[in-house]
Amino acid sequence: MSHPFSDQVPLIGSHVPTIGGVAKAIDRAIDIGCTAMQIFVKNNMQWFSKPFSEEDVRGFTHHPRRSELHDVVAHAGYLINLGVEGTENHEKSLRSLADEMLRCEQLGIRSLVLHPGSHLGKGVAEGIACVVRNLDLLHAQHPGLKVRIALEITAGQGSCLGANFSDIADVISACRDPERLEVCFDTAHAFAAGYDLSAPLGAERVFAEFDRVIGLSKLRVLHINESKTALGSHVDRHDNLGKGLIGLEAFRWIMNAPFLQQIPKLLETPKGKDLKEDVEAMALLKSFLKH
Repeated sequence: MSHPFSDQVPLIGSHVPTIGGVAKAIDRAIDIGCTAMQIFVKNNMQWFSKPFSEEDVRGFTHHPRRSELHDVVAHAGYLINLGVEGTENHEKSLRSLADEMLRCEQLGIRSLVLHPGSHLGKGVAEGIACVVRNLDLLHAQHPGLKVRIALEITAGQGSCLGANFSDIADVISACRDPERLEVCFDTAHAFAAGYDLSAPLGAERVFAEFDRVIGLSKLRVLHINESKTALGSHVDRHDNLGKGLIGLEAFRWIMNAPFLQQIPKLLETPKGKDLKEDVEAMALLKSFLKH
């Protein structure tokens, strides 16, 4: 998909808090220099939240500075698990994700990043089949929505699905409406899953494999995170740029790869309330750009 202004403006930003209301996130993002941002559309550790008021929606969609953000994506809550059925939380997961899709639709957000889920010991094949069934059900129940679910590459911690590119490819190819699915590539997750972005030409090789297995046409979002944990550790721990085990050369390559120019690059790294760390990281990413 094309992003407006992407030829002139690098799409760089971070996950921004929505404290005080979703519209406040726009102010926060622009104030620290974001040209793109990611938000939660409800509390990420709760199944449900009260509906948006008309004032909430209008404050976001008609915000006077909304056009300064050239891309906005949402991240789904962490309780949602589409990888298992027959549990108490299965129905809650479906309802919660449907609610988030509808919230994105209200705000005009086109992509909702989702961790594929956990098979809880039932095995990868059954977990993937379960994710496919649940996505097909949600798509059938909400046929007219413009929002797309962006399946996120995971670190593969425990029984989490999505640590292999082939897992994501299998879900997309098996779904009845594959065009309604996209992919989010998280650098820390991929590294912890065993994709060596730190090696010489590592990022170039990893994205070539991504293209071969999934297809770069499906890539919608980049999470730009360093990893505190080792290659192949399957432990999901983000670190600030320059402090982790991936190394800055991988991020320099990502910033300059022509086929990644139109993909928003969003930080999910540790930060304080003033978001100073995000300001520093975005300045570092911009310094990598070749003019």
